[in-house]
Amino acid sequence: MIHLSSSSAATGAVALIGGGNMARSLISGWVAHGITPSNIHVAEPLGELRETLTRDFGVSTHTDALDAVQNADLWLFAVKPQVMHRVCETLAQEAQHRRPLAVSIAAGVTAAQIEHWLGDRIAVIRCMPNTPALLGTGVTGLYANDIANNTQRDSADRLLAAVGITVWIENETLMDAVTAVSGSGPAYAFFLAEAMEAAAIAEGLPATEARALVLHTLFGAARMLLESGESPAELRRKVTSPGGTTQAAIEALKTGGFEALINRAIHAARERGRTLAALND
Repeated sequence: MIHLSSSSAATGAVALIGGGNMARSLISGWVAHGITPSNIHVAEPLGELRETLTRDFGVSTHTDALDAVQNADLWLFAVKPQVMHRVCETLAQEAQHRRPLAVSIAAGVTAAQIEHWLGDRIAVIRCMPNTPALLGTGVTGLYANDIANNTQRDSADRLLAAVGITVWIENETLMDAVTAVSGSGPAYAFFLAEAMEAAAIAEGLPATEARALVLHTLFGAARMLLESGESPAELRRKVTSPGGTTQAAIEALKTGGFEALINRAIHAARERGRTLAALND
């Protein structure tokens, strides 16, 4: 069971601003780990999403964010970066009164921006979960500003650990790299699977069999990476026999600039995160 050890522990109330896919995965993890659904207050403007969340999890839903944050000392913002400024400003007066812990999953929005928009001197923790959180197998990078204390850090960690592992970053400038590697990372794996499946079909395999071979190959490889205790390079070396089929494939990837392409892709994602922060100033 998750125990909130911040000042919200007295009520156990958590306010979730935004009720989209990531919010849904977080709620699922929280409920599974023992948070009482009625103590989760979700602000979501779309009626269909509110109805679905209430039906599926029994959480309390609200159209207005101000209603959701009443009696909650931990506010988790799960809205698009482009609307964070406006949402925070609508809650600034209440934030100054309540002094909550503000947790944000908005990419590219800095802790300083959030603190300023909420009226200054607010504890802020930025976090970047990823979509495998939907299955409870995500990974979340977190950064806390200097106002957040250890108790508040622990509360945020417990909430995000409900949907996967957590990794703390002490330098906020690295949060854009976290977003580029793990936040966007599942899409890279999906793209690889998509390309492998298309290549398998081009080699003559039927579509159904091609998909099964690709998906279970990637699943098995991921398990080996997690469970073997060996580095990716060592695992690759073990499966690559000199002069064999795997070596031919690896050489083709290297000749095609595979490693450099991955570097450029992750760097491009990181730079986009920096651009989002500038756009939100």
